[in-house]
Amino acid sequence: MSKAPSVRALAAQALADIALSGHSLREVADRALPRLPDARDRALLTALLNEGARWWPRFDAAIDRLLDKPIRRNEPVIHALLVTALVQLEVLELPEYAAVAATVEAVRELRRPRLAGLANAVLRRWLRERSALLAALDARPATRHAHPAWLAAAIDRDWPGQADEVLAAANREPPLMLRVNRRRADRARVADELRAAGQEVELHEWLVDGLILPHSTDVTRLPGFAEGHFAVQDGAAQVPADLLDLFDGQRVLDACAAPGGKACHALERADIRLLAVESESRRAPRIRQNLERLGLHADVAVADAGDTSAWWDGHAFDRIMIDAPCSATGVIRRRPDVRLHRRESDIDALVIQQERILDACWTTLAPGGRLLYVTCSILRRENEGVIDGFLHRHADAALRFSLPAGEAAHVGWQVLPGNGDLDGMYYALLEKKAN
Repeated sequence: MSKAPSVRALAAQALADIALSGHSLREVADRALPRLPDARDRALLTALLNEGARWWPRFDAAIDRLLDKPIRRNEPVIHALLVTALVQLEVLELPEYAAVAATVEAVRELRRPRLAGLANAVLRRWLRERSALLAALDARPATRHAHPAWLAAAIDRDWPGQADEVLAAANREPPLMLRVNRRRADRARVADELRAAGQEVELHEWLVDGLILPHSTDVTRLPGFAEGHFAVQDGAAQVPADLLDLFDGQRVLDACAAPGGKACHALERADIRLLAVESESRRAPRIRQNLERLGLHADVAVADAGDTSAWWDGHAFDRIMIDAPCSATGVIRRRPDVRLHRRESDIDALVIQQERILDACWTTLAPGGRLLYVTCSILRRENEGVIDGFLHRHADAALRFSLPAGEAAHVGWQVLPGNGDLDGMYYALLEKKAN
């Protein structure tokens, strides 16, 4: 039997794939974790990947300060290994001797023995000059908060006076939020069962189906999961079911449905006929899996929501929900690799796609019906900008609103990361005027 790789060596290879080759954190973690037989090693690897992705822009810049010549291009895995070493020292606060010694040993394991001395020297210099180096990193918002410079500038422009708070919120561990399936369970009873299993649980103050656990855990091991008593869903994503004003008999469209959380929540609220449309065939099975576990039914179509000829039968919808493709800048605390993969140049293409889907779906809405436009973005251009333009193009659209928390936008509502301990999310509720 071959020897299992060390956690540090495996983390360096995985983090290089995430930060330098564009692979998703979830994809890389799913591939790497099974290679470690020990549960403690898997926990450390998970922490190194999550915090490595979260703090990469900060410690990537720090490594460059510590080297006479960057090694990112020629030795990407060793560069990533040095980033994980700083994560161990500054974020996970592991003992200095352990972090340094294990990192140097990992260099040898990665078959780069000639770089072992360099790694040792870099980390020793960090420890000697730590205060000055940290102060230099803290002097710039991008490295202080570990966001790409373009995104830090965009947030400062869109949310003046709040940018530091928004950026800091993206680096705090989010709570684990659950949505109780009211068709199968009672929220108070689910909370009691989770407490009996040793979990800390709070009922959300105004999300009537929401439960809050302070830390992430393996939800598949919690009582009631297999029975479909609850699903994992951030509180911000639980708001749409309230805004849509659902009742029995309605015909409802979820236009960008995967993985199906909002569709399932809508079906838990009322006896509706729901069509879930998802453009990516690889993501559509997740919708069906979630429906099955929760004991719900919907029609699922794999199609482009912006091409109604591919999925619409001509019968108008009473309610439409569009969780539009977006920059995901509101969920960086939960998906830290977004900051590594999103580019400023992506926004133009996203706005075009958002407008196309919104205009197409509007034609399928019945007079008097409501359409909810949602993004997990905090950039005004994808949110207010899109809805402002839509209102100018469609004289038959009126903006409605009622939301218990969030920041008022020029049009619609914006929840910023950390508001009510929720993810960042934007909502615009539109009603089609009757003829």
